[in-house]
Amino acid sequence: MKTKLFIFLFALSSTFMVAQKKLADKFFENYAYVKATELYEEAVKKGDSSEHVLTRLGDCYYNNSKSQEAALWYGKAVNKYNKVNPEYIFKYIQSLRSIGNYVEADKWMVKFKEIQSGDTRVKDFDANNLDMYEELASTDDAVVQIENLPFNSEFSDFGGYIANGTLYFASARHKDLKKNYGWNDEPFLDLYTLAVTEKEGKKEYGDPEFISSEKINSPYHEASVAITKDGKTMYFTRDNLNKRNKLGYDRKGTSHLKLYKATLEDGQWGSIVELPFNDTYFSNGHPALSPDNSKLYFVSDREGGFGQTDIYVVDILDNGKYGTPQNLGPKVNTAGREMFPFIAKDSTFYFSSDGYLNLGLLDIYKSNILKDENAEPENLGAPYNSGYDDFAFFMNDSTKTGYFSSNRPGGKGGDDIYSFNAEPCKQKIEGIARDIKTNEVLANVEVKLINKAGKIIATVMTTETGAFAFDADCDKTYTVLGSKKDYKDDLKQVATNFENGKVNNADLFLTPLIDNNQIVINPIFFDFDKWNIRTDAEYELENIVDVMRAHPEMVIKIESHTDSRGSDSYNMKLSDRRAKSTRDYIISRGIAAERIESAIGYGETQLLNKCSNGVKCSSEEHQMNRRSYFYILKD
Repeated sequence: MKTKLFIFLFALSSTFMVAQKKLADKFFENYAYVKATELYEEAVKKGDSSEHVLTRLGDCYYNNSKSQEAALWYGKAVNKYNKVNPEYIFKYIQSLRSIGNYVEADKWMVKFKEIQSGDTRVKDFDANNLDMYEELASTDDAVVQIENLPFNSEFSDFGGYIANGTLYFASARHKDLKKNYGWNDEPFLDLYTLAVTEKEGKKEYGDPEFISSEKINSPYHEASVAITKDGKTMYFTRDNLNKRNKLGYDRKGTSHLKLYKATLEDGQWGSIVELPFNDTYFSNGHPALSPDNSKLYFVSDREGGFGQTDIYVVDILDNGKYGTPQNLGPKVNTAGREMFPFIAKDSTFYFSSDGYLNLGLLDIYKSNILKDENAEPENLGAPYNSGYDDFAFFMNDSTKTGYFSSNRPGGKGGDDIYSFNAEPCKQKIEGIARDIKTNEVLANVEVKLINKAGKIIATVMTTETGAFAFDADCDKTYTVLGSKKDYKDDLKQVATNFENGKVNNADLFLTPLIDNNQIVINPIFFDFDKWNIRTDAEYELENIVDVMRAHPEMVIKIESHTDSRGSDSYNMKLSDRRAKSTRDYIISRGIAAERIESAIGYGETQLLNKCSNGVKCSSEEHQMNRRSYFYILKD
């Protein structure tokens, strides 16, 4: 009886898990990823670690741009199942890139390339791409100022677009008006506007206003606008709505996106027209206009494309009709997702993609494809791109300012709108080199400007007045290093800010190495009862080496001294060993032995302070007496 009961309970449990998985699948297929995640994770806790459940969990997190969690579940799937669908391997790679694990991502990219050798997403891949990832992620050479804008909400805000001093954007902030969307458990998107003014060179933003025209915002999604130069026509994306203002579905129960056109009438957007190349079986969205407004670019997942979503272009005819949509081809579209096109006034084509070498998820690219059919896309790199979704690029060519959207960490909501300023912001770094002892100006000092990565980016010589100057980028950290024969180097750290034209002072004070008949360096210290040359001592002794190389006829002698601890005779021997260790180091650096006439120890016979035998002193006071001198006998 117990056995039968166990079998019955096991069968009941299995039936429950199957039913729960089917329920999760239903939510997943309707894009209710938050609820689907909950159900799939419960299935895993109950013992279901099937490929289906693991990859679906990865998809739930991936589609909501939660890369850490997506990498976890995809990783479980691809490591457990040898013949997992290659698309999950690619999504795993993208998730790993997103969290900065480029080494592991490259390992899996090698496997993906073996399986999918003809995939367009591997054409730029090289097993030694790690340096390229680090270069894309680095902001060392970037002079772009970005700002998370003050009007972003706790919900998704994206797609900033300026027309006639008004910023248009999509937002899910109207939580009291709409029910939540199951994809990310946020309200459906609406279109908003706000006024943008400029005061003392800085943009100021008004309060966001819901576009009140009842014909624009529906109970469902609206987003992504493009407005003609005359400001009278707006193209935008909306969910597929039927005549009753309800969602329309295809035969599989999926509601697709469509493109619409609105006309400005008496200050209000109206006369909504659905574009003729929409369809109930695929999506069209993310409109963008050519600079002359003769072409409309958009994104679609229609059949015949190169990947999941492609970018298309259609002619806008003089009679108000449209030509036949054309795919932009393989120089733009990949097997992945291409989205959010934007065309600058100079015809530079910007778009987002996850199908090229990237930092993870969607990155922003630019291309000269509209002028050169063979042009290759270029990743904009950081700070525009991150390991997260970066998209909806918009730029004013004349001011080099604009907007992009991202769900990177540190934002206020799901997606946030960021402004950027790419205008060249320059500052000066100026100074005068002087002798630190006499305060005299020093001519012919070699001054180097070194960036944060340690690269020397400029070198100048000081003038007769000791002056030097460099051009520098804003918001960077530099080191200014001054060098001159017979002087110790001096360096200054300089951090620039975003104040265009600011002059940063970096006066240098070089210490002379030759003083009368001595080469003067910082004390060469030895550990108690030791005579080996410490690293800090080697560093100082290099100054001796430099001076002797600069003066090939110079002959010196070395004197070493100890503190009073230990017997007098022992200290005499110890100091002699220290003097000879110092001599041996200098000789090891290529200085001829005959140029060091002598290296003699004087023990504790020439103390610098009171710390003689029997006098209680601190460690620091005793260390002062453990020193070496370098006397010049011939120059």
